[in-house]
Amino acid sequence: MSVLNYMTEEGLARLKQELDQLKTVERPSLSRQIAEARDKGDLSENAEYDAAKEAQGLLELKISKLEDQVAMARIIDETRIDISTVQILNKVKIKNKANSSTLEYTLVSDPEADLKAMKISVNTPIAKALMGKKVGEIVEVTIPSGNVEYEIVEISR
Repeated sequence: MSVLNYMTEEGLARLKQELDQLKTVERPSLSRQIAEARDKGDLSENAEYDAAKEAQGLLELKISKLEDQVAMARIIDETRIDISTVQILNKVKIKNKANSSTLEYTLVSDPEADLKAMKISVNTPIAKALMGKKVGEIVEVTIPSGNVEYEIVEISR
């Protein structure tokens, strides 16, 4: 069963671009590899053919998953996002209560998550703990090394 993905126009465009790349470049390339391997003779002992067929199966699975994500995508109007409480597409600045270090994350849907860009999925433990909270509230997040308390310092778009 699929779940709606609330995302930005930019995020949806990236998904569509990746899907197009897989369908128009990767898929035909794999088909050629399979045809070339098939032309080499006995398929029962043809490792190239087996590898190409396996790669094709994985590619088709990825295409199917991306098609599902695109079909279930709903664009959020970023200008209408409320910043009184933490929600998807908010930028949230938090302070670690133990060591006073601060972090700033943007909460996004799974397909748009990119830790290098400080965009975390709303399905991560930290995002789940932050959702619906207000500036000044303290949240406790369970991480592999134990529990960490964060104070919400700022919510913005």
